[in-house]
Amino acid sequence: MVMRVALQTEPPGLIDQLQRLIPDIEIFVVPSDESNAPIVADVFVGNATGGAQLSSILQRCKGLRWVHILGTGVDKFPLHLVKDKQVTCSRGATAVPIAEWVMAMLLAHEKQLPDRWVSEPPQAWYMADLGSLENKTLGIVGFGAIGQAIAKRALAFDMNVVAKVRTHRASPMLGVEMIDSLTRLLQQSDHVVLALPSTPDSDGLINAETMAAMKPNAHLVNVSRANLVDQTALREHLDNGHLSRVSLDVVEPEPLPQGHWLYSHPKVLLSPHISWSGPNIIARLIAPLLENAVAFSKQQPMQGVVDTTAGY
Repeated sequence: MVMRVALQTEPPGLIDQLQRLIPDIEIFVVPSDESNAPIVADVFVGNATGGAQLSSILQRCKGLRWVHILGTGVDKFPLHLVKDKQVTCSRGATAVPIAEWVMAMLLAHEKQLPDRWVSEPPQAWYMADLGSLENKTLGIVGFGAIGQAIAKRALAFDMNVVAKVRTHRASPMLGVEMIDSLTRLLQQSDHVVLALPSTPDSDGLINAETMAAMKPNAHLVNVSRANLVDQTALREHLDNGHLSRVSLDVVEPEPLPQGHWLYSHPKVLLSPHISWSGPNIIARLIAPLLENAVAFSKQQPMQGVVDTTAGY
């Protein structure tokens, strides 16, 4: 039986790779026009971001059995339209580049970069009041593939690593302590990294109250979604000195308009949602899809299954 696969877009090389793996396959890219014609397909491959056009495409699809989302975060995908389908995503594909970005932000904060680079004779040679990651406590909120990739690297820097997940469980990683209370994690962490999915439960998780519970002079890093952090409360806690730094790869809105306070605040390290980027990133995103396509053709279990009710 021929597997019909509809693509929202065509990542380079995807069609050729699918055809080599599965001979009995028919692949097509959904036309970009506004046609209301039905789309007959067994499989739909879409992007992680939603929008009216994507919703329209999904409503036109007939016979769908499996949907794969080319991304890790699925909060912007119209999951309500595919609740009765098998849904998977490329979970973990961006874990390494994001973890490396987080470590870069931790080191930049402790080593006072780029401020410590010089282009003229400084006031003093040899001595500086630089910090260190050694013996500092890293609190990771969310401990999936990204959180675990961050922890692995932090442990190599001799950091103490604690983590919090939605449902408390034993630690899956040697050297990482699982904490059942967000407040306790915040109170003891020198650096706090948000690496959890965006769901109704996590919306506004880091607000005025939880920021007040953070260890004085803590450094907050967000590689998840902007809605997890109350940006108004964040500004207040940076200005009053309770937080020493925030490193943000996600903000609201995106793109951030010119003149926004986050661009110029001296305690903000800001990047334009690029922490997931890295060498061969398209191949990384496609790899779980290719493995799942083979599993789907053989009616075997697939990886990266999305709980459409929980939203991740």
